[in-house]
Amino acid sequence: ARKGAHDPALIRPITDADQAMLIAARQKLPVLLTTIAPESVEPARVAALTKAGVIVSLGHSDTGYATASAFAAAGASMVTHLFNAMSQIGNREPGLAGAAIDIGTLSAGLIADGIHVDPATIKIALRAKQGPARIVLVTDAMATIGTDMTSFTLNGRTIYRRHGSLRLGDGTLAGADLDMISAIRFTHRVIGVELSEALRMASLYPAQAIGQSHRLGRFANGTAADIVALSDDLDPKGVWIGGEKVFGAGYGTAH
Repeated sequence: ARKGAHDPALIRPITDADQAMLIAARQKLPVLLTTIAPESVEPARVAALTKAGVIVSLGHSDTGYATASAFAAAGASMVTHLFNAMSQIGNREPGLAGAAIDIGTLSAGLIADGIHVDPATIKIALRAKQGPARIVLVTDAMATIGTDMTSFTLNGRTIYRRHGSLRLGDGTLAGADLDMISAIRFTHRVIGVELSEALRMASLYPAQAIGQSHRLGRFANGTAADIVALSDDLDPKGVWIGGEKVFGAGYGTAH
């Protein structure tokens, strides 16, 4: 497995107790998503988890294309932060990154901040991604978002906020100093994705990836009235959750 900023001492195989806990938690939650490294889990466990409704994402892994394909066949349906903390595309081994792009049933989260993944790489991935699953925007955000914090502690390790990124003392990336609207702006303005598509990458496609597009990520009768109104400069002007205005000038409900 690739630890990223995680404590390697905490990386271990999933046990029967872990599996039972995840399945029990899923019964109480509308959505439960877990990232696993195939090196630490058997495909049979993935099949059991997904049968129980748990969404399994592959990530933090050095696994190869063939193994990733086997786990996708077992029910894994996502890949965690494409290109980061995973085996890369090589001339003889496509790796997990290649599997995420080539396997049409795998949605792939992407940290679009210009730090985690080079813009040219993002453009290549967007052109190459096989469907129907999509590349979706994720923030990988940490405690700094919306604050003026310059550091915080995670599992006993200090994470530093520097130059638009979050890093351990040795420079290892540790999450992202990124909010979703910034990811949308970057995808539209820097990557050149049409605004409507960039917005879908942050709304409809993630909802589809977690099996919730019947109630989230789009405007339709019966869907949740969770709405963000944006200015022409793509700054949030108002936010409604469940039809109740929680941010912006004035108060009230969406109709």
